[in-house]
Amino acid sequence: SLAGARGERVLFAGLEFELGAGEALWVQGPNGAGKSTLLRTVGCVQGAEAQVDGGVSWQGRPLLDWPAKARARELAWLGQGETGASDLRAADVVMLGRLPHQAWLAAPNEADRLAVRDAMQRTHCWDWRCRPMGQLSGGERQRVLLARALAVQARVLLMDEPLAHLDPPHQADWLDIVRAQVAAGVTVVSVLHELNMALQADDLVDRKSTRLNSSHVALSRMPS
Repeated sequence: SLAGARGERVLFAGLEFELGAGEALWVQGPNGAGKSTLLRTVGCVQGAEAQVDGGVSWQGRPLLDWPAKARARELAWLGQGETGASDLRAADVVMLGRLPHQAWLAAPNEADRLAVRDAMQRTHCWDWRCRPMGQLSGGERQRVLLARALAVQARVLLMDEPLAHLDPPHQADWLDIVRAQVAAGVTVVSVLHELNMALQADDLVDRKSTRLNSSHVALSRMPS
């Protein structure tokens, strides 16, 4: 089971759930309910303010037992409020998603370049691939950062408020991208504030079945 706290405040405890390949899980709730802490717990990505207890297994093996580089190939992460270095070109930021696949100090190969192009085309940011991040709007930067996560080509995709700064048409594009990922067998876990997107889920993982102690966080699934 999983537990998470911020300081002395318990955000969730005794939380148990399973996700298979080709499933998406949305996490909803108000600010401060523990959504981001839960996502960091699932991905073994811990913020300085989060103390977590419990275990996460992937492919039948504790996630923390995976070597860091192998874990980075398996799990792609899009954090809340990320911006990317303002002087880096958009394509260079997306290429960072390929680092887990590259040898130390190795130059990108053709597979890396194809993965970057595919990810940027799917998120509709290929046209400004040569522009520095500092010259992009908030929505444009968010699409670049989503492309970076997709470029990893991981089997698990973790996203914390990925729809921030996106207008409704690009929110719909995001949902299409997630459905395509799920159809391809990728496991997706995402924190969402946008209720209209959360309602696209096909199922609800209720608090009783997950042993979710917090009354402020809800989990919903979107199977393939």
